[in-house]
Amino acid sequence: MSSRKDLANAIRALSMDAVEKANSGHPGAPMGMADIAEVLWNTFLIHNPGDPHWLNRDRFVLSNGHASMLLYSLLHLTGYALTLDDLKNFRQLHSKTPGHPEVTDTEGVETTTGPLGQGVANAVGMAIAERTLAAQFNKPGHEIVNHHTYVFMGDGCLMEGISHEACSLAGTLGLGKLIGFYDFNGISIDGDTHGWFTDDTAKRFEAYHWHVIHEIDGHNPEAIKQAIIEAQAVTDKPSLIICRTIIGYGSPNKEGTEKAHGSPLGAAEIALAREELGWKYPPFEIPQEIYAGWDAKNTGKHAQALWQEQFDAYAKAYPELSAELHRRLTGKLPATWHEASWQYIEQLQAHEQKIATRKASQNTLDVFGPILPELLGGSADLAPSNLTLWQGSKSIKDDLAGNYIHYGVREFAMTAIGNGVALHGGFIPYTATFLMFVEYARNAARMAALMKAHQIMVYTHDSIGLGEDGPTHQPVEQLASLRLTPNFNSWRPCDQVETAVAWKAAIEHHDGPTALILTRQGLAQMPRTPQQLKDIARGGYILKDCQGTPDIILIATGSEMEITVKAAEQLTAEGYHARVVSLPSTDVFDAQDEEYRESVLPSDISARVAVEAGIADYWYKYTGLKGKIVGMTTFGASAPAELLFPLYGFTVENIVKQAKIILSKK
Repeated sequence: MSSRKDLANAIRALSMDAVEKANSGHPGAPMGMADIAEVLWNTFLIHNPGDPHWLNRDRFVLSNGHASMLLYSLLHLTGYALTLDDLKNFRQLHSKTPGHPEVTDTEGVETTTGPLGQGVANAVGMAIAERTLAAQFNKPGHEIVNHHTYVFMGDGCLMEGISHEACSLAGTLGLGKLIGFYDFNGISIDGDTHGWFTDDTAKRFEAYHWHVIHEIDGHNPEAIKQAIIEAQAVTDKPSLIICRTIIGYGSPNKEGTEKAHGSPLGAAEIALAREELGWKYPPFEIPQEIYAGWDAKNTGKHAQALWQEQFDAYAKAYPELSAELHRRLTGKLPATWHEASWQYIEQLQAHEQKIATRKASQNTLDVFGPILPELLGGSADLAPSNLTLWQGSKSIKDDLAGNYIHYGVREFAMTAIGNGVALHGGFIPYTATFLMFVEYARNAARMAALMKAHQIMVYTHDSIGLGEDGPTHQPVEQLASLRLTPNFNSWRPCDQVETAVAWKAAIEHHDGPTALILTRQGLAQMPRTPQQLKDIARGGYILKDCQGTPDIILIATGSEMEITVKAAEQLTAEGYHARVVSLPSTDVFDAQDEEYRESVLPSDISARVAVEAGIADYWYKYTGLKGKIVGMTTFGASAPAELLFPLYGFTVENIVKQAKIILSKK
């Protein structure tokens, strides 16, 4: 039987070899954390390499994602579909072992990590999802949802501000099945962290209401084992195990220094490390007894089989609940969803109302919420402004089976936590803040798109229309930035009807995040035919057409739609043929077939004006360089909205003026 040290050294050897072969990567952290990983994965982690998506598996998050070879080694050694050839292709094109772990590329990877600190927040989201799902579905004697979330983090993760936000909330919520391992090696890229990181991490986490297990020897398997046992015994708060480790452990000349952090050790040093570790095997060779010591296929299969017996008993005792859980975990929407949601949209169109789209969003939640128990929402301390609380909202702080998270002023962590909730499964998370403060959350929003996570991001106070708070709170360039992000759908509805359609589209879009961009001020409802109502879901459509071929096309979104329609009416009265196109989601519209896009925006009609209270430059994509754009080219100002819109040219008169300039050149 192989010793624990031999098993851990297999991680070190594979990590050294893969980084060396790629001539790129980070060997130091995998070598330093190998002993911790060996104890966790071989003694505690409940998982099944044969079914990486089993509901009740423990979640393992490598927040310091640059240590990716640690995770790839673990997946390979324990029996996941990751071969030695995959490890040899580390960091190569189209490999299953990219430079940082990517949830879309490698089975067994729970979340994409690399931007430091976000994995910690993802883990918090997973722990929230586990506890909430358990509270909603478990019954006495039937604990079918019952697993831990483990997260590895390094000095860099704890320096990043997002770790403060996320860990503070985790402590407040008392997430007892969240266990973190702090790889305390005191080294980052620049060297010894004493020059820039002297926090008392233990006191910090104790202040967050975490259970802290003070410095243990991260290379002592028995100490690691006892620390995990202690952490698992504390069920009313998350636990942090502070592990003193040596980066690059086993490398005689580079361990304990930044030289082991982010570059290959070199063939000569690897040879010395093999000798130091007592590892006598050539590159990428793992003896069978080592594989046998790591193999988790049988134990994983057995653990899942035992759970399946429990679930079968649960299904027999609670058939409706088990069917509902299965529906939610497979991402299917309720049987009543499509008909009920469409009926609501038709009713809205029939009942004209001038209303802020943030309020229309809340009204929509009041209708959609009871149909969709999988909605798990929250706002970054702006619920009264974002209007994300609906009639059936229940805080998970007050009711563990609730459906609402008060995130506090933590936009970045909120968004990354939402990603973790989405990745866990069983929920559709929605998060909310002012559009301006997507700037605080931007990288987590990008990570949602990269992972194709099904998260709905509600962004209100969408333009200079928020008024007196001024340019610090008035978004200008933010919407364009979201639209330019791959795998990201953004909707800026012009009235309550488009808002409801946007919500419906967001709920049905499973392959990435959706942003709903909503107003503070009331917007007039637009008249529509039944066909126009259906076409909203295509992201862009003809809202108001003319007789014959248009002379000019006016394009608008959101709060600028009303003045654009009035401008078209004035142009029509003066003898011009003007078409108005509503383009609430450019992303969705661009994904339509060419025939449909051409029917809305014919390429032979070059006279176009786009109107939106956001950055003007984005719209040249739809107007052409010879088109006109009524948009923002500066930041806003502090004043009532009714004064700001005319100041920046958002008037019927200016739209007509710009249209006539184009028409005069035809």
